[in-house]
Amino acid sequence: MASATGSEGCQSATVQYRIVGADGNVVGADWTSQGGLYLWKTAPGTVEVRLAPGQTVGDGCKYPVSLAEYTTEGPDWYSSGRQTLIDKATVYLTAADVAGSDDSGRTWQKLSVKTPDCYGQIDLYGDDVTYDGGTGEGHGPAPYEPGGVVTPNHLIAAWNGGEKPCTPKTPESPTPTPSEPAPSTPATPTTPAGETTPPSTDTPPTKPPTTPDVPPLESTPPTTPAPTPSDSTPPLAETGSSTPVGPVVGGAALVVAVGAGALFVTRRTRRS
Repeated sequence: MASATGSEGCQSATVQYRIVGADGNVVGADWTSQGGLYLWKTAPGTVEVRLAPGQTVGDGCKYPVSLAEYTTEGPDWYSSGRQTLIDKATVYLTAADVAGSDDSGRTWQKLSVKTPDCYGQIDLYGDDVTYDGGTGEGHGPAPYEPGGVVTPNHLIAAWNGGEKPCTPKTPESPTPTPSEPAPSTPATPTTPAGETTPPSTDTPPTKPPTTPDVPPLESTPPTTPAPTPSDSTPPLAETGSSTPVGPVVGGAALVVAVGAGALFVTRRTRRS
């Protein structure tokens, strides 16, 4: 089990979850940290989450957990194709959400999303990023297989399923009339004798990894204060309108004039 505290502040924490029905009763297994891509047999409408017992969570540590629903192009991950985000909910777990030895009467935070009415995917994951393909702050790439985009990150558990496509199929083209020439079928290329067919370069589908360990919410770094002048740096001379420029310039001119007069008298004395 991951530790939730450490010398560097908030560390990762282990999440537990369970599915509850509209009547509030548990559907399927009770609290678990087990992850998996096909763990849920039915689409979860509401998921309760908490932090597993035996963890010490520091004050101020928060752990985001999200539930997101997508429409897909197929009923499982390998045929899901491009996914479109439909609904998302996020909660933040704290020290108040750590399970204890006796939790009778306690309530837990809940996540609810719409139930898909066509092929779809529902993900439970440990951050608050919206994986909808957006590029702004707080957004990430949408899941896509066979594109190999295995978002969301920090996936805990997922469901795939559905009974029908989300969009109607494109109608087939009409059969050509006899007056129209039928398209010719290209000949199938053959491999010359003595040569072998090169292996396929297609990579096998990647199964998204799952983990119940959730990283803490990153805090906003403190604003760096504006630098102050160093005490060792001499101040610059003032040149503003309040500076007594006139008296200073006049005094300097007087010193130059007196010095020039003294030099003239000294030269006259030497010559005489």
